Amino acid sequence: MKRNTVLSLLLISMVLCEALVGQTKMNEIKVLPKIQPPVGRIAIVADGNSPDPDDLGGTAVSLALLRATGLDDRLVHYSHSCDLVRGDRISERAEKERHALMQSACDVTARRWGGFSGLTFLDASWQKEITVNDLKIAIDASTEKDPLWIIEAGEPDIIGMALDASEKSKHKYVKVVTHHPANDNAGDFYTWQQILDFGVEEVRIPDQNTHLKVVFPEWDWAKNHPDSRLQQIWLQGKIAEVDDVVKFQKGKWDCSDAGMVLYWITGATSGGLELGTVKDVKALLLDFIDKN
Repeated sequence: MKRNTVLSLLLISMVLCEALVGQTKMNEIKVLPKIQPPVGRIAIVADGNSPDPDDLGGTAVSLALLRATGLDDRLVHYSHSCDLVRGDRISERAEKERHALMQSACDVTARRWGGFSGLTFLDASWQKEITVNDLKIAIDASTEKDPLWIIEAGEPDIIGMALDASEKSKHKYVKVVTHHPANDNAGDFYTWQQILDFGVEEVRIPDQNTHLKVVFPEWDWAKNHPDSRLQQIWLQGKIAEVDDVVKFQKGKWDCSDAGMVLYWITGATSGGLELGTVKDVKALLLDFIDKN
């Protein structure tokens, strides 16, 4: 075979390989998790003021996912800092700092991504009465055709107080989504069994830390993306990682609680992603960014 012919074939092969690699990357981005939320509304009760700062990243990702999938109007309650009794592992000064960081994660993410019209992000500890009443109103509005899905992203006490204050006849239309016993058993006023005794439906999925508490390079796509909305989300996870109260976040970008929101978005009990991944989050957020 002549030398020129061989070179030509090599060049053609290289071009085809590059085209295939490019097409593969495009296909990876275009393969989106199904957006098939169940009927009803969603409420999220998070902590973040406790020694575990992962709710900073979890909050930013949860809100961005709801906005990216056009479901922000289904969020009827969001409260943070639901650890009502400060423990010895965090100082009073650091506790106040966490409240401010969590409020910022809520307000800044919502403003920059848009949506969430009319929703006020509440501090469960500093605005306990208002928070409990807000969640109570959401519970009382529940019906068979419009149930309330409560995401337990922190201690169960606020959920228990709202259930106790609400109409008992509505409890059968309330579903509480949980993924980790550490939240269930951390209440200062309610045990997990007491929550279930209200007659709500328990929706338990596997530990979301499995695929959503990851090494930092897995989030480089957001850190290095030209869109500042993604950079802002990455920054929330970084703030948690450099936290000087706990050590177990070091080297990890953690949005584990957002896995429950991803589960709800993709179908919940009707085939939702029980073990969502960073790849799933990335696909949904990039799809929104590309269109907006």
